[in-house]
Amino acid sequence: MRSHNPVLTRLTPETQSGYRGPVSYAPEPAGYPSSVIAPAETDRMTIDDVVVRTIGLLALLGVSGALAWVMVPDALVAPVMIGAAMIGLVIGLVLSFKRVTNPLAVGAYAVVEGVFVGIVSKLFEGQFEGIVLQAVVGTFGVFLLMALLYKSKVIRATPRFVRVVTGAVIGLFAIMLVNFVLSLLNVNTGLRDAGFLGIAFSLVCIVVASLTFILDFAQIEEGVRAGMPKRYAWSCAFGILVGLIWLYLEILRLLSYLRGDD
Repeated sequence: MRSHNPVLTRLTPETQSGYRGPVSYAPEPAGYPSSVIAPAETDRMTIDDVVVRTIGLLALLGVSGALAWVMVPDALVAPVMIGAAMIGLVIGLVLSFKRVTNPLAVGAYAVVEGVFVGIVSKLFEGQFEGIVLQAVVGTFGVFLLMALLYKSKVIRATPRFVRVVTGAVIGLFAIMLVNFVLSLLNVNTGLRDAGFLGIAFSLVCIVVASLTFILDFAQIEEGVRAGMPKRYAWSCAFGILVGLIWLYLEILRLLSYLRGDD
């Protein structure tokens, strides 16, 4: 099973064919050659490893976001936000495509994205009081719901499901890229406005972002079953963090549309 997320699909070549982990030689009775090889049980990734690292990254993101909210002066909001977005994008691409599992690099991404998310949240909160708390609750509510649906096997990451969600993710990001380029040319498509089209597009993004967690859960579960090294728990946690940030920003945007000029 392959996730839509390059973080999880490009972890290591071993994960595509089934990593078997380090090996150790089992002792043979005296007088017989040692020929049986048994997989070692140490340094294997577990679900708990991914959970702990995900919580740690979320803590880093939250702390850096809170500090950016409080400490960045209004005059520097725009440049700091743009700079954090660019740096976060570069680090994220490196982590994804270079298969980096260094906790310092992954932590740096969480800190930089925290600055970006913190400033964006401050701007929305300044216009719509209470919207940040609503978006946070909505984000974790959706995440927990998808975890429950996956655990209870209501939604399964079948090959067809994977293809549909993967295609939807690629399509959405292609549309976002085209819309961004057009906005630079002063062409307004309405996809990011508070009209019917903008609301519909945000709803689609939220649904797709939610479904990607199913793919990630399945990929992580397979990685644990295949005996991936523990260090890859950082990459899995990073993948979950990326999905949570995307979902949060989309929910934040949708709530701003629904609240209008409040």
